[in-house]
This record gives sequence, C-alpha cells and structure tokens, in this order.
Amino acid sequence: MTRRIERPGATRAPSSGPNPERRAALRRGLSAETRAVVLLLLKGYRILARRWQSPVGEIDIVARRRGVLVFVEVKARAGLDAAAEALSGRQQRRIRAAAAAWLAGHPEDASREIRFDAVLVTPRRWPRHIIAAFDATP
Repeated sequence: MTRRIERPGATRAPSSGPNPERRAALRRGLSAETRAVVLLLLKGYRILARRWQSPVGEIDIVARRRGVLVFVEVKARAGLDAAAEALSGRQQRRIRAAAAAWLAGHPEDASREIRFDAVLVTPRRWPRHIIAAFDATP
C-alpha cells in the first residue's frame, strides 16, 4: 500500500473534472450508444468498434454486415426531428475524415463497400436506424 505524503501548507488543486451537466450529457450519450448497439446487433450487424477516436474525429460505432462497412453516428435528442437535424454538414465532414483514418489503419476494410448510417435515439422509444444517412462523398 502506498501513501501520499504532502508537504505541510500545500494545497490541492480543485477537481478539474467535467461539470455535472457535462457528466450527465456523457451518461446520456453512452446510454444512447448502447441502445444503438443493441438495435444493430438485433439487425445482424457485427460491432467492430465503439467510440473509435482518431486525431481528426470520433466515430460512435463501426460495424459490418454482409461485407458492408458501416460508420454509425448516434444522435440522442428529445424528438426524432431534433435528432435528425443534429447531424450537421460539419459533423458529416468530421465523420468522413475519421472513416478515412479508420481505413488507413485497417487496410483489410479498404475494399469493402462503405456506408454512413445514423441511429436516432429518443426517450421511451425504440431507436430509429437511418441507412445511408449521408453520402460517402463530400
């Protein structure tokens, strides 16, 4: 067992963790992603990665089904319309760039058909899977 020894008079810096609102948003996001994964598994997708991060962006879910590689963005909002509108052009560009980073690190996937899907998650409803939510070309 190790003990931390502090100098007399030394003060500790206040916690620099995320604020409560940010933590709650993170919990909601993780819950939405878990619901999306369950939906995709039930539809026969194989989950390759969750919350995959690259220097250019993050991909919520990377999955494969019948030879198609699918990059999935999960959006959780109070209503379906708000969730669908939350997928901005800027986010689409970031996801495309992250997908290119995935393909660079996984050359075995480079020859596969690629698709960008979205899963829209709302409270007390089954998630909605939008196939080919946006185009692979910028």
